[in-house]
Amino acid sequence: MKQKEILIVTNYFPPEKGAASNRLFSLVKGLSENGYHVKAVCPLPNYPQGKIFNNYKGTVYKKTEEVFGTLYRLWLWPTKSSNKFIRIFSMISFSLSLTLFFLTKRTPKLVLIQYSPFFVGFTAVLWAKILRKKVILNVSDLWPLAGLEMGLLTKGFYYTVLTKMEIFCYKNSSLILGQSEEILTHIENLRITKPTFLYRNYPDFTPPLLKESNKNPEEIKIVYAGLLGVAQGLYKICNEISFSKKVSLHIYGSGPEAELIKELNNPHIHYYGEVERDKLHHELITYDIGFVPLKNRIYGSVPSKIFELSRLGVPVLYFAGGEGEKIVLENQLGWVIPVNNIEKLKQFIGTMTNEKLTHYSKTIVLNNAVKRFDFNKQFTELLGKSDLI
Repeated sequence: MKQKEILIVTNYFPPEKGAASNRLFSLVKGLSENGYHVKAVCPLPNYPQGKIFNNYKGTVYKKTEEVFGTLYRLWLWPTKSSNKFIRIFSMISFSLSLTLFFLTKRTPKLVLIQYSPFFVGFTAVLWAKILRKKVILNVSDLWPLAGLEMGLLTKGFYYTVLTKMEIFCYKNSSLILGQSEEILTHIENLRITKPTFLYRNYPDFTPPLLKESNKNPEEIKIVYAGLLGVAQGLYKICNEISFSKKVSLHIYGSGPEAELIKELNNPHIHYYGEVERDKLHHELITYDIGFVPLKNRIYGSVPSKIFELSRLGVPVLYFAGGEGEKIVLENQLGWVIPVNNIEKLKQFIGTMTNEKLTHYSKTIVLNNAVKRFDFNKQFTELLGKSDLI
């Protein structure tokens, strides 16, 4: 019997770190383990530093055979600039490489496209339509709406054009995966009649064996691990919250705000840079609380950190608004502070005690996460959702 083939188009992939890269690798791994030969196409690794990784410098194209199938890495002009025009140019550079790829390579009939980044997703859908492919669209952010809510875009001609491009992507997909109920509601409100499926960003790793300590920690340690970008607003939080010997903040990651955070003169805020995922997991389980912030509520967004931290047994301090609040509260994963309410956050941290920590023990949080956020169960449901896959 001929092996099924699928092409995955994504802007992020290992060895890049972060939720998006991990999510796509889990998807590729799941497809491979269920009888698919996967062809994946992505940029040369550059995220989040905005520089091509050392092992790939001087390369414009790289093809390798992997356990799951074939991996194609294409050229792009990398950047970590917060300037929206420079970031758009970077995305367009990969879109041009992607266009050449579709024009010169034989690609499978079935294509799964990670959306966003917006221009990359649109380019892939456009070429899939021209070449008569069947598209599964994996929607993790609602662009251009997210850009509007973050203040990166304003309503007008440009926004209207982007909205028409967004609708084009939905209408030319055979199946739409949404990471949140808000995303699926948004698509339904646009009167898109394509099949949809709620596909959360559940991690796929073996949870740790936890040992609850009977000792009360002298220092309550809060940890943030992830992108240090403008949307997370962590630098502002570090300047406005009085972390102390009693409650300290520990930061892992990289991004546009990394240098600013590194230069903070606060002995109770510790920055460790980037570490490998396995090592990071080993470190995270030693902390008391995992911090999940966003500067502003972004409709459709559900931070993957909720699922990652809880599967490690780390109670969540959620400060990002939206659908994630409901997930944290309903599954008893930790505490919710109203988004952008810095005074409430100050009050929470200022009054944090060992007694409050016992409200969400590590064992309870881990057990809830393992029981309710099952990657394999969700993936099996996805495989049965449509005769496309």
